[in-house]
Amino acid sequence: MNLLKELGIEKPLILAPMAGGPSTPQLVAAASNAGILGSLGCAYEAPEQIHETIRKTKELTTKPFAVNLFAPQADPILSQSQIEAATAALALYRKELELNSAPSLKPPFSYDFDKQFEVVLKAAPAGFSFTFGLISKDHINACRSHKIVTMGTATTLEEALLLEDLGADAIVAQGVEAGGHRGLFSTETPDPLIGILDLTKSIVKNTKIPVIAAGGIMDGQGIRAALTAGAQVAQMGTAFLLCDEAGTSAPYRQALTDSPPDATKLTRAFSGRIARGIENRFMREMENKKESILPFPAQNNFTRDIRNKSAQMGKSDFLSLWAGSNFSRIRKMPTKELVEVLWQEYLSN
Repeated sequence: MNLLKELGIEKPLILAPMAGGPSTPQLVAAASNAGILGSLGCAYEAPEQIHETIRKTKELTTKPFAVNLFAPQADPILSQSQIEAATAALALYRKELELNSAPSLKPPFSYDFDKQFEVVLKAAPAGFSFTFGLISKDHINACRSHKIVTMGTATTLEEALLLEDLGADAIVAQGVEAGGHRGLFSTETPDPLIGILDLTKSIVKNTKIPVIAAGGIMDGQGIRAALTAGAQVAQMGTAFLLCDEAGTSAPYRQALTDSPPDATKLTRAFSGRIARGIENRFMREMENKKESILPFPAQNNFTRDIRNKSAQMGKSDFLSLWAGSNFSRIRKMPTKELVEVLWQEYLSN
């Protein structure tokens, strides 16, 4: 499969889905209008919100774009001792932020995947990507019948082989350098910590479907390296966080601008899943309270009010500042201009 042809894009580049704020219709439409594939991160949205987000995006572009969801997973069953430990661990922060009560820890902790998927299927975007595991073959076949290209995330060759066996059209090879959540299928196993180029080469060598390389790419040279490793397309997220159209909050933008180059760390503190972000007070202090971190997605629900209030107050101390390992090379400019710069850098190599 020629991914560029199937997705209807001019340049071998995908704007990564960045759920939770940065991934706005304006950013995605601007990326698609610039000749790459914009991606909406809709995992945290209710079905009716997804419908509205897609509608707004279609108002801003007639070009192809993709939608991303988290693969369906069972809610964790929490014990009373887990709930009490988590409540105690976050009580100090809630008091500091003047939050009077904690969110409920009763499931469901996430939206119904099938209802979210139904909205995406009806909208028929050019691509549908998913992470955190596998969807069903019925989902894959439904996308195929609607001419939607399916893209699953893999952090190991073993995960990539499962995606190929499932019938996914392409594999997103997510290196450890990537910002945000790691696409690990399991929340229990340790992160294999495989870099983008090694992972891409391994998956390309051992599978027969197209590979998209993601993780730490910040410039045209990085795109070139990914394609030289065998990927058909590169995927970039962090590089777009300071674009004018991104929904990145003011304190988040400040942290991206002011933090030292080696500031990112892997953490479970915010969501219960391993993710890479700029280290801040919450991440540091929760390192000493690991036993009080709830499984995903319960922890994500339980920290949402803290993250939201921190953003409202202009404080980055309690924000999930997701960023790739090379975030210090980020550039602030409109999306169209950034794509043009990236493309010129790519061609000049």
